[in-house]
Amino acid sequence: MKSSVSNEVIALYQQLLDAWNNRSADAMAEQFTEKGELIGFDGSHAIGREEIFSHLHPIFENHPTPPYVSKVKDVRLLGSEIAILRAIAGMVPPGQSDLDPKFNAHHTLVAIKSEKGWQIELFQNTPAQFHGRPELVEQMTEELRQLLK
Repeated sequence: MKSSVSNEVIALYQQLLDAWNNRSADAMAEQFTEKGELIGFDGSHAIGREEIFSHLHPIFENHPTPPYVSKVKDVRLLGSEIAILRAIAGMVPPGQSDLDPKFNAHHTLVAIKSEKGWQIELFQNTPAQFHGRPELVEQMTEELRQLLK
């Protein structure tokens, strides 16, 4: 059974994904601390809400970003005010009904609790290509595909 703190951290992660899925750079940036960091799928790095917003805004303006499908794998509390969330994620490209494995990723989120509640200190979106191990790509894709049903 998950603790209430774990549920709060999962809710923070879900708010981040909802903001992405709604293509809202503002809502995404708001989830971060003042010095929070975002490391994108392509290796992009943005620090602080303003830079995160400036990085995401043109992406949403100029590209039809696919929505995330994700599954939280673990939430680990490192103290009463710090937690790490690990998840797997995939995307269904616009106009398609199935996941595209080239978008599979591992998500790592470091959350801290402040007077404002839980916020993101670091979010890293790492491609999960499993070079030379196609069975692992298929396994992850199938695990995420179950969420589409």
